[in-house]
Amino acid sequence: MTGVLFGLTFALAAPFWALMILAPRWSWTARIVGSPLIVAPVLAIYALLVLPALGTVLPAVLAPNLTGLRDLLGSADGAAAAWAHMIAFDLFVGRWAWRDARQRRVPALVVSPLLVLTILLGPLGLAAYLAVRPRWDRPADPAGGPEHLG
Repeated sequence: MTGVLFGLTFALAAPFWALMILAPRWSWTARIVGSPLIVAPVLAIYALLVLPALGTVLPAVLAPNLTGLRDLLGSADGAAAAWAHMIAFDLFVGRWAWRDARQRRVPALVVSPLLVLTILLGPLGLAAYLAVRPRWDRPADPAGGPEHLG
């Protein structure tokens, strides 16, 4: 079961990445990726992997140490859960960057490689996007309110 869930994790996220990278200006991409719920299938996999093992997971995350975390991640269940965790957060961050880039009118040729970097090395993709985003001014919000992540 763990192997199946591991295999499904990226497969469930990949269509959303494909839309953001390959069809960034398509109207359906904005409709689909506009919802933060695109991460829900991966979150469900994470829950399926973590909830049955809470007795093992909680001590490792409440009082983290290198040995305990290594042991947790060294198991098939731990590695699959960590993978689902990474995929869910990377997708959420990629979604945020894609939406922010659209508001700022950052060219897709700039954003797409940064999204690929986010898929591969999540935090480095985010850092790269944060480094380039100030080059494009955010358009004025007609409502005058702050923009939210959701």
